[in-house]
Amino acid sequence: MKYQLLPRLSPEEFESLERSIIAHGVLVPVEYDEAGEIIDGHHRVEICESLGLVDWPRFVRKGLNEVDKRTLSRELNFARRHLTTAQKQAVIADQLRDTPSISSRAIAGMLGVDHKTVASVRTRMVDGGEIPHHDEVEGKDGVRQPSRKAIKTAFVPDRENVSEFLKGAKIIRAEKQKVSHAVRLAHMDMVRETGRATAPGKLQRQYPVGYADPPWKYAVRSEVTGREKSAENHYPTMTTDEIIALFRELDPFTENAVFFCWATNPMLLDALRLLEALGFTYVHHWVWDKEVAGTGYWGRDRHEILLIGRRGEVAAPLPGSQPETVHRERKGKHSTKPDFYAETIERLFPGVARLEMFCRSPRPGWDHWGFEASGSRAERDDAEHDSKVGPAPSDEAGAPKPSGPARKAVPA
Repeated sequence: MKYQLLPRLSPEEFESLERSIIAHGVLVPVEYDEAGEIIDGHHRVEICESLGLVDWPRFVRKGLNEVDKRTLSRELNFARRHLTTAQKQAVIADQLRDTPSISSRAIAGMLGVDHKTVASVRTRMVDGGEIPHHDEVEGKDGVRQPSRKAIKTAFVPDRENVSEFLKGAKIIRAEKQKVSHAVRLAHMDMVRETGRATAPGKLQRQYPVGYADPPWKYAVRSEVTGREKSAENHYPTMTTDEIIALFRELDPFTENAVFFCWATNPMLLDALRLLEALGFTYVHHWVWDKEVAGTGYWGRDRHEILLIGRRGEVAAPLPGSQPETVHRERKGKHSTKPDFYAETIERLFPGVARLEMFCRSPRPGWDHWGFEASGSRAERDDAEHDSKVGPAPSDEAGAPKPSGPARKAVPA
C-alpha cells in the first residue's frame, strides 16, 4: 500500500467496483513500478484476490523516481474519485509537500482542480511553515517564472481632468476597434476564399459511419467587436441551411448508418435539425468536459455535446462495450476534439468504412472531406497547420478516397 495516497473507497463505491469486475472484468489496467509496487489499482487488486482471481491487466511504469510515482498515483486517482473538500485539500497538501517548487497552476492541471484552490492551500502551508516559500516556481511547460506577478500601475488623472481623460480613452478605443475590425474582416475573407478554392469535390462512395464537427456560424451581438474570438478567424463557417444543403449534395451516408455530430450549447437545436434533415433519428449523446470554462451569454460553457443519430437498421454497441457518457479532457487548440471520441467510434464499429466530414486531422482508417490538412497528423503538427496538401488516408476496407485535402470547409 506504499502508493495508496488517497482515502479508501466508501463501502458503496467498493461494492459498485466489485460488481463491475464480476460482470466485466478489470477494465482499467493496474499500474505497477519496476519493483512490483502498485501505483494505481489497489482496490482492483484487493477485489480480484478476494474473488480468487490470479490474473488481471497490468501496466509497468519504468524510470520514475519516488516523487514521480506519488504524483502519478494522485493524478490517476484524483479526478475519478468522489472526495470531500477536506480530502481534496489533504491530497493537494501532500502534493505540495512533494513538489513545493511546482506552480499552483501546474499542480491544478495535474489534479484537475482550480488553481485558486491550490494557491489557497499553498498560502496556508507557507504561513504555517510546512513548506518553504519559493520566489520562482516551475510551470507546466517546465519554464521557471516568478511566483508572484509584479503589480502594474496606471496613470490616474486629477479629479477635475477625469471627464476629459475618459473622453480621450473612448476615442482611442473606438479607433482601435475600427482598425481591428478591418483587419479581422480581411483575414476572415482570406480564410473563406481559401476554403472555397481548396474544398474537395464530390465523394466517391457512401459510408455507414459518419463523424462531423460542422463549421457552425454563430450569431454575435456586434459585428464590430463580437467576432474577435469567432470561428471565422480559423476556418470558413456556414449557416445551418448551407450545412444541410452540402450534406444533401454530397449524400455521404448509406441507407443504414450512424452519424456522430458535434454541437455546442447555442447550436444544439441546429445540430438536431441537421440530423433530422438527413433522415437520422437522435438516439443518444456523449459529453466532453473540457475542464476549463469558456464564454457564453447564459453560462460559461466548459462542455460540448456529441449527438448520435441512427438511420435504418443499425445495431447499438454490444452490452459492456459502451463508453461512459462523460469524458473529461482539457481542451487544446481552437475546435480540436480529443482523439478519444474517434478512437471510441473505431472500437465500436471496427472494419467498416468511416467518413469524417469537415476533417481537421486526418486519421488512419478514415476517409475525410475538408481542406487545409497535411497527409498525416504528425506532418500537420510539425508544419503548424501549414497549407501543404497531402493524400487522404484509405479506410480499412480499401475503399476509394474522396478527392482533395481536409479540414473544415465550405463548398466551392
